[in-house]
Amino acid sequence: MKENLEIAVFGGGCFWCTEALFKSLKGIHTVTSGYAGGTAENATYEKVSGGNTDHAEVIKIEFDPDLISFGDLLAVFFNTHDPTTLNRQGADSGTQYRSVIFYASDAQKQEAEKLIEELTINKAYDNPIVTKIEPLTEFYPAEEYHKDYYERNKDAPYCEIVIAPKLEKLEKRFRELLKNA
Repeated sequence: MKENLEIAVFGGGCFWCTEALFKSLKGIHTVTSGYAGGTAENATYEKVSGGNTDHAEVIKIEFDPDLISFGDLLAVFFNTHDPTTLNRQGADSGTQYRSVIFYASDAQKQEAEKLIEELTINKAYDNPIVTKIEPLTEFYPAEEYHKDYYERNKDAPYCEIVIAPKLEKLEKRFRELLKNA
């Protein structure tokens, strides 16, 4: 692994969606779906989806800051999910689908707080931003069958209806950040 890689952890709804989006960006070394922010140890999909662990579905991104900045990742994060809906993204509802940034450094925390403040001042959204900013403590990787879900299931209805339109939006809005740009 390269020595200068940094980590970012975001929860923006279903991790199948966020994984597919962030994997398509340049400078991304790995994207791992998983769980963070809860009280239960050894989080599993069954436990988290039951709503009893306080964990969120998240992605852990290892990225090269020389190729893509944390600010770029934040911009993609805020433009590819709804940061104004509490514990919901589309039809997915529950605390596991909350909008959250788990910061890995004080610099990340400050940058996320500053962006939320700017978005609020500029009234970027009709409703208040509910995205939480919390320290990254534990991260539990998701089960293997969640890995590369979109790539393996592009024809599945959820992928066609929910993930594909997000990828189209990403391509239009952030073309310069894509691997194949």
